Amino acid sequence: MKLIGALLVILSLAGCESTYYSAMEKVGYHKREILVDRIEDTQQSQQEAQQQFSSALEHLKSLTNFDGGDLEAVYDETNEQYLDAKAAAEQVSERIEEVDSVAQALFAEWREELDQYQSASLKAESRQQLDTTRQRYSNMLAAMRQAESQMQPVLSRLNDNQLYLKHNLNARAIGAVGKEFSRLEQDVAELIRQMSRAIAESDKFIASMN
Repeated sequence: MKLIGALLVILSLAGCESTYYSAMEKVGYHKREILVDRIEDTQQSQQEAQQQFSSALEHLKSLTNFDGGDLEAVYDETNEQYLDAKAAAEQVSERIEEVDSVAQALFAEWREELDQYQSASLKAESRQQLDTTRQRYSNMLAAMRQAESQMQPVLSRLNDNQLYLKHNLNARAIGAVGKEFSRLEQDVAELIRQMSRAIAESDKFIASMN
């Protein structure tokens, strides 16, 4: 029963997407334009995530360098930064799914329309354009997914630190977290690098679409 319910939800969402695309096309807003807009939204989310992960790292660093004041308040702010980073990561994942949804709809429509051609040469050219566009899209999506896959390990490490400090908020605990900080710093740097690569791939794909 649970499986049937899940399938119904998926079909319902697919139907909503299809209805949305049809409605937008009636006002001259086609899948290609929707795709570009969603990619740009994803880029914005990725940039915001980069900033948020950097901020979470900086706040944790300030905690490990704590030398007096309200330790509880500093921890609370660090925890807030972690929660914000988690929300930013979820936003990126949602945006990537939205990109892939419209991309698959666009490519399916493009394939179907190939059969409508009477001109063999135009049909062949359109098929070549489709294959090229799909390959460029695949490269872009792979870069997005690679950056996305880097987020969860960093979040897990941040969460480990938050949990440890939550139950051991003292100088010894802060020292223990500080020992792992350099590795976390490297992980965040790699995540930001991967996101920058994904954003660059997105720029290349958008340029090819325009």
